Amino acid sequence: MPVAIRHDDLRKRNRAMVISSVRRAGQASRTEIAAVTGLSHSTISSISADLIGEGILQETKDAEPAATRRGRPQVAIELNPEAATVVTIVLLYNLLAGCVVDFAGTAIAGNAGKLTTAELSPEALVCRCVGLVEAMLAQPAVAGRRIDRITFAVQGTTDAARRVMLWSPITPHGHIDLATGIEAAFGVPVTVENDCNMIAVALQSTATARRHHDFIAVLLSHGIGMGLVLDGRPFTGTHTSGGEFGHMVYLPGGALCRCGQRGCIEAYAGNYAIARFARGQSEDELSADDLDIREIAAIGDVARRSEGREREAFRRAGAALGYGLGSLFALIDPAPVTLVGDGAAAFDLIEPAMRAALASTAGGRHADAITFDTEPDEMPLIELGCAMRALTQIDQEVLAAGVPAQAEAVEPA
Repeated sequence: MPVAIRHDDLRKRNRAMVISSVRRAGQASRTEIAAVTGLSHSTISSISADLIGEGILQETKDAEPAATRRGRPQVAIELNPEAATVVTIVLLYNLLAGCVVDFAGTAIAGNAGKLTTAELSPEALVCRCVGLVEAMLAQPAVAGRRIDRITFAVQGTTDAARRVMLWSPITPHGHIDLATGIEAAFGVPVTVENDCNMIAVALQSTATARRHHDFIAVLLSHGIGMGLVLDGRPFTGTHTSGGEFGHMVYLPGGALCRCGQRGCIEAYAGNYAIARFARGQSEDELSADDLDIREIAAIGDVARRSEGREREAFRRAGAALGYGLGSLFALIDPAPVTLVGDGAAAFDLIEPAMRAALASTAGGRHADAITFDTEPDEMPLIELGCAMRALTQIDQEVLAAGVPAQAEAVEPA
């Protein structure tokens, strides 16, 4: 039998669709929004008028009117930058960075600094994050703005539901509650996410047609990570980050991984693993976590010139990645892959062995049809993913319901 939809639910859904279509387009006419959403022109006109009246959308001031069809040109509408403000925090090995982002997605303030993450207590880590946000809020560009959401991306395994960093190579401490102290300091909801999942969110927000429904982002850096988008939705586990690709076992009992286990994909494909093999070191030895990426680039230069341990190190990395992807594609349909991070600069050295290994697996029967893109810098993508996660939460959970973003804030403890 037909399922009845309450009027309030239908209104919320339609408002969310309009806001989402404008966010994706940047600027759009009402006719273009109707074409994307499938809503009637009268519904679009009514919703857009409400959203403009509420200060969520605005008619564009500088752009030429959108002439989408014969007759009177239509004025495009866009997000009102003043409608809400979000903060991003990114915590990686020895690096803490943040941005303040307006409702249109433009960064209006930022801050970054070095810190020795392995030497800080959980309380000290949270305190440094609070200080980072306070310093950004003190910048003139942020004066008078109220923060509505904070999204926190961390390097390591996270439980997004409990907002806890379960394990990370950046600190000896585990099960760190990163959200409660920050919420208490600023009185706004805080989301804790895995950094690779935020890379996937960022790539989806700038998606081509190939990245619309299913795609994979693999981080190739000191460590190996993965962000998955399946059926148009970022995949996260119930109790973990979900895509712990780097710690899938490639060779049982094999090389030592930073996580303490043996034979992980990361133990062959991470920067430290490539350097370890190229130097002729034991597979039981772990290099420093602050390995200079210039050393990896130098190893790549040698590998391109001649055969030797350097070239073999990249072959081993490619094989581990290829077998890992093949195992994944045995469970899900093959999908486009984007390799992200400084390790992507060595794609020419990794690709042959990766494709050969992938083709030899059950999941790689159509390996030739699997496409690979590269993005050499992960930090802008992590920051963009955090911003998009916070902004879309406001779009869908707050503004779509007709509630001012400020009204939903958490009261300080």
